[in-house]
Amino acid sequence: MTRKATRRDLLKGAALSGVSYFLTGSTKSLAEENASKSPNEKMNVAVIGIGGRSRGILNEGVKAENIVALCDVDENRGKATFNEYPKAKKFRDFRNMFDAMHKEIDGVVVCTPDHSHCIPAVTAMRLGKHCYCEKPLGNTVWESRMMTEAAKENKVATQMGTQIHSLDNYRRVVEKIQAGAIGPVREVHVYSGAKYRGTLPTEFPPAPEGLDWDRWIGPAQYRPYSNKICPFAWRGFWDYGSGGLGDFGCHYGDLAFWALNLKYPLTCEAEGPEVDPVVTSIGLTVRYTFPARGDMPALKYTWYDGDERPELIKQGKVDNWGSGVLFIGDKGMLHSNYSKHVLLPEEKFADYQAPEPTIPKSIGHQKEWIVACKTGSPTTCNFDYSGALTETVMLGKAAYRSGKKIDWDPVNLKAKGCPEADQYLRPNWRPGWSI
Repeated sequence: MTRKATRRDLLKGAALSGVSYFLTGSTKSLAEENASKSPNEKMNVAVIGIGGRSRGILNEGVKAENIVALCDVDENRGKATFNEYPKAKKFRDFRNMFDAMHKEIDGVVVCTPDHSHCIPAVTAMRLGKHCYCEKPLGNTVWESRMMTEAAKENKVATQMGTQIHSLDNYRRVVEKIQAGAIGPVREVHVYSGAKYRGTLPTEFPPAPEGLDWDRWIGPAQYRPYSNKICPFAWRGFWDYGSGGLGDFGCHYGDLAFWALNLKYPLTCEAEGPEVDPVVTSIGLTVRYTFPARGDMPALKYTWYDGDERPELIKQGKVDNWGSGVLFIGDKGMLHSNYSKHVLLPEEKFADYQAPEPTIPKSIGHQKEWIVACKTGSPTTCNFDYSGALTETVMLGKAAYRSGKKIDWDPVNLKAKGCPEADQYLRPNWRPGWSI
C-alpha cells in the first residue's frame, strides 16, 4: 500500500539526500537532488531551555518556523517565551516532550546549561531530529564525542551556537591566513578576559516556586538549591560549566580552528591557581600542541583567561583587546577579535592587498541550520567540526583539574599514561540519567 508523503518525510528526505551528496561525491547538484523538496515549507521546532540564550536564537533565525514545543524546568524564566508562543505545547521535562511529540518534531534547539546539553541532544538525534545546540557541545570530552557520533550515525543537520563564526570578520581572517599573508603559522594565542569562579553556598533555602530544581540538576550529582548556582552563576562550578575556558574557548578558539584546519591536539597541559574540586578558577593558561596539517606546520596553541595574556601583549608590543586571537607566522602576525583584525607590524603591511573574498557571506548562523534541515546543505559549525573544537576545550579542563600533562589519544579518548585525568574526561552522571 502506498501512502502520501508527509511534510516530515520531505524534510527528512531532503537532509538525507544532502548527506549522501557530500559523502559520496555525487555528480548531481544539491538543487537536482532536492528538486522535489520545498525549502519554503516550515519545519516543526522544539526548544529545550527557553529562559536565556534561546530567545536570541529564536529571534535571530528560528521563530519563522513552527515552534511546536517549549521545555523549561523554570516556569518563571520561561514565562516570557511560553507567552510568546501560546500554540506551542509546554513541558518541564524533555523526556516527556519526546514521549508525547516525537513524531511531530523535525528539529530541536538545546539551550540548557552546559552539563545538560548532551542527553537531550543525543536523544533528539537518535530519534532522527535535526539539532542546534549552544556551545560548548558537552561539559566533558566524552560528551562532546557522543554528540559528534550521534550526528554522524543518524545523518541529521547540526549546528553549534558559535554565532560569531557567521560574521564577516572571521571570514576575512581565515582567507588571509590561508592565503599566506603572514606565512606559515607556528603559534596561535587565544585569550579572553572572562572571569568565572563560583562561590561555595553556605545557605540552602527552598528553590523558588516554579523551579524544578531536581530537573535543573539533571544528570549531575545532586546538591541543594542555591542562588549562588542558579540561574547564571553555574558557569563557576565544574559540575555545570567550565569557567571562562568553557564559555569563550569555543568562540575564540573557533577562529584558530577554522583558519588553521585544526582537529585533535597531540598534547595538553595547563596551569593556574590551586585547583578547587568544586568551583572553577580564574587565570588559566592552557598549552596545546597540534601536528602538521597538509602544508601547515606543527602548531603551538595557547589559551589564556582572566588577566593572563600572551607575552607580546604583556610587553606592550601588541594591543590588549580584552579578548582576541593572535596568530604568529614566519612573515608577521595577525591579531583579531570578533569584529576587527589587524596585520602586524602595521608599517610592514601598509601596502598589503587582501585576497579576493572566497568565503561567501553567511545567510545567518541559525538560518544555515534551518536551510540544512530542509535541503541537506552544509552548515559551517556542524558537530563534526565543532565537536573536535569542544573536545579540545574540555581536554584543557581535564589537564588543569588533573594537574598533569596529557599525551592525547583521540581515537580511544585516553590520556596516555595519565590515569589521573580519566575521571575528568567523562561525566559522573547520577542514576537514572544516561544515553
